[in-house]
Amino acid sequence: MGRHIAIVEDEPAIGENYREFLTRSGYTVNLYSSRKQALEAFHRQMPELAIIDVGLGDELEGGFDLCRELRSMAGHLPIIFLTARDSDLDAVSGFRVGADDYLSKEIAQEHLLARIIALFRRMDAFREPETDDGDVLRRDHLAMDTARMTATWRDQIVHLTLTEFWMVHALVLHPGHVKNRQQLMDAANAVLDDNTITSHVKRIRKKFCEVDPDFAAIETNYGFGYRWNSAKIGA
Repeated sequence: MGRHIAIVEDEPAIGENYREFLTRSGYTVNLYSSRKQALEAFHRQMPELAIIDVGLGDELEGGFDLCRELRSMAGHLPIIFLTARDSDLDAVSGFRVGADDYLSKEIAQEHLLARIIALFRRMDAFREPETDDGDVLRRDHLAMDTARMTATWRDQIVHLTLTEFWMVHALVLHPGHVKNRQQLMDAANAVLDDNTITSHVKRIRKKFCEVDPDFAAIETNYGFGYRWNSAKIGA
């Protein structure tokens, strides 16, 4: 059996089309038509990747709500929005609630498959058994465990998505160096526009501030990008 993918899509014909394609591509695929049905199934067994439409039946933003719920259940689950709603505002909203990718239904199926493969590779590359502390990047009060995909600040867990984790990792790896948006996209293995990069950074800062209200280590260098500034960190 292939890796387990869940599709949450309220249009039966569209959902079946994607299920057939991904099944032919070697994946085990379950299809759900509503947020409620998907949640009930996810409580029994979590998929390895979820593909979600934004509008689900009468719930115009049911996909966003489902993504939030999934994030609370499985912080590192790869989540892709696949939807006809392709405005910049909707895409930003999708990333804000924790998605790893936001794609239009107009894309070719092969493009969707490429994004799925990229997300699985990103997960697999950092699931090797931990051998020593060399798997942990430490900077200031931050520890990033690339084997377990966890981040702590002042010994408290910071719940980052995959995309957020690798964006922070890229900044922390070379403190003081400005990383432009393209470099952050490359680090996260994601294709994002300027607005969604900004949204990700704002959400990352918010998550750190939830465990430390004085957090200010991620600095904006206007017109260029972002950097990790150790000078902004208190004792």
